[in-house]
Amino acid sequence: PATPAMAAAGKCSDAELQAALADVPDLARLLDIDPYLKPYAKDFQRRYKKFSQILNNIGENEGGIDKFSRGYESFGIHRCADGGLYCREWAPGAEGVFLTGDFSGWNPFSHPYKKLDYGKWELYIPPNQNKSPVIPHGSKIKVVITSKSGEILYRISPWAKYVVREGGNVNYDWIHWDPEDTYKFKHSRPKRPRSLRIYESHVGISSHEGKIASYKHFTSNVLPRIKDLGYNCIQLMAIMEHAYYASFGYQITSFFAASSRFGTPEELKELVDTAHSMGMMVLLDVVHSHASKNSDDGLNMFDGTDSCYFHSGPRGTHELWDSRLFIYSSWEVLRFLLSNIRWWLEEYCFDGFRFDGVTSMLYHHHGMGQCFSGDYSEYFGLQVDEDALIYLMLANHLVHTLYPDSITIAEDVSGMPALCSPISQGGGGFDYRLAMAIPDKWIQLLKEFKDEDWNMGNIVYTLTNRRHLEKCVAYAESHDQALVGDKTLAFWLMDAEMYTNMSVLAPFTPVIDRGIQLHKMIRLITHALGGEGYLNFMGNEFGHPEWLDFPRKGNNESYHYARRQFHLADDDLLRYKFLNNFDKDMNRLEERCGWLSAPQAYVSEQHEGNKVIAFERAGLLFIFNFHPSKSYSDYRVGTGCTFKIVLDSDALEYGGHQRLDHNTDFFSEAFEHNGRPYSVLVYIPSRVALILQNVDLPN
Repeated sequence: PATPAMAAAGKCSDAELQAALADVPDLARLLDIDPYLKPYAKDFQRRYKKFSQILNNIGENEGGIDKFSRGYESFGIHRCADGGLYCREWAPGAEGVFLTGDFSGWNPFSHPYKKLDYGKWELYIPPNQNKSPVIPHGSKIKVVITSKSGEILYRISPWAKYVVREGGNVNYDWIHWDPEDTYKFKHSRPKRPRSLRIYESHVGISSHEGKIASYKHFTSNVLPRIKDLGYNCIQLMAIMEHAYYASFGYQITSFFAASSRFGTPEELKELVDTAHSMGMMVLLDVVHSHASKNSDDGLNMFDGTDSCYFHSGPRGTHELWDSRLFIYSSWEVLRFLLSNIRWWLEEYCFDGFRFDGVTSMLYHHHGMGQCFSGDYSEYFGLQVDEDALIYLMLANHLVHTLYPDSITIAEDVSGMPALCSPISQGGGGFDYRLAMAIPDKWIQLLKEFKDEDWNMGNIVYTLTNRRHLEKCVAYAESHDQALVGDKTLAFWLMDAEMYTNMSVLAPFTPVIDRGIQLHKMIRLITHALGGEGYLNFMGNEFGHPEWLDFPRKGNNESYHYARRQFHLADDDLLRYKFLNNFDKDMNRLEERCGWLSAPQAYVSEQHEGNKVIAFERAGLLFIFNFHPSKSYSDYRVGTGCTFKIVLDSDALEYGGHQRLDHNTDFFSEAFEHNGRPYSVLVYIPSRVALILQNVDLPN
């Protein structure tokens, strides 16, 4: 939370404040929400004016952002009405540009491009006599660059729509993708849901078999499962083509190509369309924070220089990720990235984006070595890369202008103020940010503290510490916690006993009992208290055993840990089904009651000695008893209604001990407790989470 000391760190005179309020349409609203931002009004003014200036420049020079963001319609290779092919590239550092491939017998210089202004090159290839294109669908091609130093470089177009790696080849090949029959979308995009429940997914690991799964497998087998679990949004990782599978899709080599290791572009379109038919939105995990250093099959050194799409020299390299960093102030880089955003929206009908690595984009230090204490001076000043911030504002403006129901989510660990405020307020324009402190808190508790030493106030603080009116997506764990080197919550809780004691035919061991009960409680309190959206990584809903590790040299290229064993949750003889059932009913109850879209919860109790947390949200009373051994009879909880139990983590179908009678009505009485005018007496068994619904409210 902001403090007066933070405000004092900035300086803004009354005249400067009035000037900022005049330039930024709704800045007054932002400053009314958070008055401690007033000293930084000049920063919001500068950012908004720069955003407006670039938008106006695009209008004057390119005919508007609508036309500017359609770069994929002219760059790359396109079939003309007469059957000819129009080819265009941006290679400002090149001495010459040529097109070669199967069609030319790989003659590198038979088809030269013509040099245009501003580093652009174009080529027209007339059709065959029968009006068919000279380059048929499915044939291999390459751009040939002659550099100013005399090198001959074979490159894949940055705008390539399909690339594949065949057999034992090290590099990807550019395949001309121009099928006669393309997939036709049958279903309209779903409306934005009032509550966002995201299922984070990776197509390649979605099978239980030790292999790379396909788009078709995901469509047929995983989409129905996600729908049944009650999620209304899918976040797809690793779709943008990446040469290194073990990068989890975060080292992009071809930004316009859907990963071919899972299937064809048409099969990905069918996946998205099928999800839409089920009423589920589909978000793309978009990586515009950096790019792979590959040059033979990536963007790096495309025109023979290190400064084409990226900063030249040390500024153009991310030391920790060993990748290249975009120069967001470049006109053609803006065209490329904004067109990339639009491409995924238009061609594949994605419903929005989770922007990866936003913290790295926002600051020149990329977040490395920073603790981000929350002091406002950390978010303003020379350490901020305002070119990157302006790009994100432009991207959000484009997405929400084209499709107002689209959703954008920022992966930002820094907590930059106003990142999820409207652009008209001087904000970044994102709809949500990931609540990244929450999973770290759960891991810290499980690693470093005994159950009886858990601090209830600290848990509540972590779950509720978010900026007012800037929405957060809460999660107990994502793909990050599943990766090798870390453990999922289930594995932290139950570890090796997951291999031997998950059968319902065997009695509960203390470890498995504790693990199952806490797994449900952690996920429910995160869901209900942690944000305005919720995210789960595939398989974690049922406590998927083991970790996630992609095939690589270090594990002898094994796929054993690069898979999801969904059959475990379907086996009636295994306890995984209990966690799966609880996750399903938790989501379905949220759909019915809408706590994610309700105002932030009123927390009436966080009792350290009793290990009890109680709060109200969306007409529901949530009660959590984290004590490892104590149950409480006639425990008084402050509230104001008559309640019935609507979700009980202790129920048999969730692997609990059925210590509560669900037919009981809990009547409140005019007895003030914990700041609430009424209170109710409840029996709360140990390690149990309860949701009680006001019986006077409609179901």
